Amino acid sequence: MNKVFVSLLLILTGLILLSFQSSEFNDDEELSIDSLRKVYSKPTSEWPKPNLDKDAVFQELGELPPSPVDLNNDSVKKIVQLGKILFFDPRLSGSNQISCSSCHAPDLHWTDGRQVSIGHDHLANIRNAPSLENVWFYKKLFWDGRANSLEEQGESPIAAHNEMHQDMKALAKKLSKINGYKPLFTDAFGSAQITNKKIFESLATFQRSIVSRRTAFDRFLAKDKKALTDQQIVGLHLFRTKARCINCHNGPLFTDNEFHNDGLTYYGRKYEDLGLYNVTKRPEDVGKFKTPGLRNVMKTAPWFHNGLFPDMDGVMNMYNVGMPNQRVKPEQLNDPLLPKNDKLLRGLKLSNTEKDAVISFLDALSSAAVLIRVQELPK
Repeated sequence: MNKVFVSLLLILTGLILLSFQSSEFNDDEELSIDSLRKVYSKPTSEWPKPNLDKDAVFQELGELPPSPVDLNNDSVKKIVQLGKILFFDPRLSGSNQISCSSCHAPDLHWTDGRQVSIGHDHLANIRNAPSLENVWFYKKLFWDGRANSLEEQGESPIAAHNEMHQDMKALAKKLSKINGYKPLFTDAFGSAQITNKKIFESLATFQRSIVSRRTAFDRFLAKDKKALTDQQIVGLHLFRTKARCINCHNGPLFTDNEFHNDGLTYYGRKYEDLGLYNVTKRPEDVGKFKTPGLRNVMKTAPWFHNGLFPDMDGVMNMYNVGMPNQRVKPEQLNDPLLPKNDKLLRGLKLSNTEKDAVISFLDALSSAAVLIRVQELPK
């Protein structure tokens, strides 16, 4: 064999080997599972570059972070304990039959499993109940971001006519008549006086203590490199590259903490929901909703703000075609509020095998539910 040809062949072989050792992978390369497992066994800083758009707010995936609530602090712990009891007490509702846990059940990963929540007089809400796992992380609360803190958020469902239907002016006085609450408020706040402010501070502090359990993905990041299956490793790579999920679902909690229009506004139709626009009144916010985290996503169906999708195959198929575009009537062409799908959305053209791999990776973000109960309510 020609010596020059042999030399070129050796150089080419070396370059190929170097390409597999590098984190600079082309999205379209067919990488072996051994190659993928090798590179994803490295620190996250050496992982393949994600497929990101310039508009993406990005943080690399990571292990489950702890709650900011210091349960080793006795005073904080007592506020959490009070908040826990209030969370499960149906007497916070006007009918004395609906508690916060009615829509956020611990054994259902702090959701209710319904398309939309059902409240007072069996009235339906317009949106799906999001999980409260790791809720401390979000900068804005509710699907439309109308609350800036958990303290602010708490009043809305308790007062809403189709949720807990409680007269907020009567709430503190109502609980003050329950003698068993007085020592609990004294322990938590140094005074037996019950106020709405103390109620919502307790509820908020308890909710900030709610953290999902560690997952197979967390164990994988913590050096247990057998924690993910071959299919899940492929799914992780697709999640970060060809499937483009990483553009919105990133960071340790798999959310960019931003708002996006995913094409489900129903503008001008029966189930219209303008999302963030209802809060900001900015035309560019029409149809935008908060990006949910994906930890335990496979256990919190149905999905999206309106609970439209009961199975993940349907979700993946919709993302695969780029999500639905707004139907435009001639008279709407100059409508400043006509919704526009987020620029980050585009058809993925994933094969069935690739979709299955991504779903398998999402399974690796699942953990057992944290079972929390209150044995006895104050009397």
